[in-house]
Amino acid sequence: MNWYVDVLKKYAVFNGRARRQEYWMFFLINLAVVIVLAIIGKIIGTSVLTLVYELAVLLPGLGVAVRRLHDTDRSGWWILIGLVPLVGWIILIVFLATEGKPQPNEYGPNPKFAPAV
Repeated sequence: MNWYVDVLKKYAVFNGRARRQEYWMFFLINLAVVIVLAIIGKIIGTSVLTLVYELAVLLPGLGVAVRRLHDTDRSGWWILIGLVPLVGWIILIVFLATEGKPQPNEYGPNPKFAPAV
């Protein structure tokens, strides 16, 4: 749960680097919450809960994705390739799943070896 909360604490932080574990744990917990809210919304007959939640985590989700791309030594602008259906999504998933560069890069030190703050 700490991975999820840590991303929310960095609400609109688009600089620095994020480990694969940080990104994918946020993604999985976020997916689980959306599924639960969608089920609750289906029961009560509205999708407002899901919509409000998705809007609330939009900036943290973009922020952690950009930081994840920075860890692979790519610009955060690569996130826009996800706007291309199918091919762009596949490329983006590959970039997000790629291991980060072990050495420091222009976006900061390797978060795997950085001291916890």
